[in-house]
Amino acid sequence: MENLHHIVVVGGGAGGLELVTSLGNKLGKKNKARISLVDAGLTHVWKPLLHEVASGSLDASANEINYRAHARKHHYEFQLGRMNGLDRAAKEIIIAPFLDEEGHEVVPERRIQYDTLVIAVGSTANDFGTPGAQEHCLFLDSLRQARRFHNLMLNAFLRKNHEANQGKPHTLNISIIGAGATGVELAAELRLASRELPVYGMNHLQSSDVSISVIEAADRILPALPGRLSAAATRELERQKVKVLTGQPVSEVRENSVVMKDGTELPSEMTIWAAGIKAPPFLAELGGLETNRSNQLLVKQTLETTRDTDIFAFGDCAACPQPDSDHPVPPRAQAAHQQADALFKTLCNRLEGKDPVAFVYNDHGSLINFSRYTTVGNLMGNLSGRSMYIEGKVARLFYVSLYRMHQVALHGFLRTGIIWLMDKISRAMHPRLKLH
Repeated sequence: MENLHHIVVVGGGAGGLELVTSLGNKLGKKNKARISLVDAGLTHVWKPLLHEVASGSLDASANEINYRAHARKHHYEFQLGRMNGLDRAAKEIIIAPFLDEEGHEVVPERRIQYDTLVIAVGSTANDFGTPGAQEHCLFLDSLRQARRFHNLMLNAFLRKNHEANQGKPHTLNISIIGAGATGVELAAELRLASRELPVYGMNHLQSSDVSISVIEAADRILPALPGRLSAAATRELERQKVKVLTGQPVSEVRENSVVMKDGTELPSEMTIWAAGIKAPPFLAELGGLETNRSNQLLVKQTLETTRDTDIFAFGDCAACPQPDSDHPVPPRAQAAHQQADALFKTLCNRLEGKDPVAFVYNDHGSLINFSRYTTVGNLMGNLSGRSMYIEGKVARLFYVSLYRMHQVALHGFLRTGIIWLMDKISRAMHPRLKLH
């Protein structure tokens, strides 16, 4: 193994895990290369599902993938740790010391040598330096944050239910800053939770007692998507009694309120930041690699970093150019999936001395899911290049298929079918919301 070409992938998100799975099955299994995955966590949950984990609509424990178990099945190695440095001359990545929950060092700082390095560390929320955001907002960048949100939400509902029983004022004000896909879908999931929890004993609190507001600085929600989709999403949110506030930049977040740029102060006991993303800050000082203002690594169309042909980057942490466009590839799950496929071919070619594959992004459209209420979206036609608006059960079917495609990439068709059947059984046997 020591003599094999060593491909190290840092980041076990959607794209990174799909890439090591393909490389392990193709190269690792046949001892053509040594494949390693480095991640700071022990398990993987598809990031577009974190808002469902936060609201309780999805049990993360039933949808987690353990990296160690998955690595054994798919012929790659897993290293637990957080990358915090890079020695390009020695071709080594530096892994920070691993600490337990009490702050004691379990494993000291260590180095991992590579022949080819792939960085796929994803993104974090961008609060744009808004005063009070870090101190008073909740974020949904990780499974840990989603679980913390869920616990805080259940406690908030319990507290307001008790206040209602005592005849006290009991309105629960929830504000979501940012009306991209995550913010809009989270609002719908929270509305579902406000209607479901009274069924499970919190019967003094009504759904109308939970005020949910979505705040967007642009003049419409979902500003990156077509106007028709934005209008349909606005109508659906309003139908679900969610307040939609557009053209409202947030100037400050306080402990129990949100202050708008025009001075308006909105009461908010729970405030979620879902406005904008940026790459992790450590990339800006990583081995002299070139980055942009959002900390993204600049890459060529082949996904090679601009200053080192042995280092690749993709997904949210990379700024990849698009032909005939001034904008880089958008930070979407479908883009990461496509880039993982292209990079798999490139790395296989690399071992055979062949040229890398140029990545071309194909936008297949966008889908917005409003919990169990409805789904709306647009699909791009491969031949005409025009989009087709869809909604309802058809749109829901396409939405669910996105996650199933991710599972197929990780498990294959047979195991994905078994997982789908187990999901059906689990939903029939368990409450519709996770209650703990």
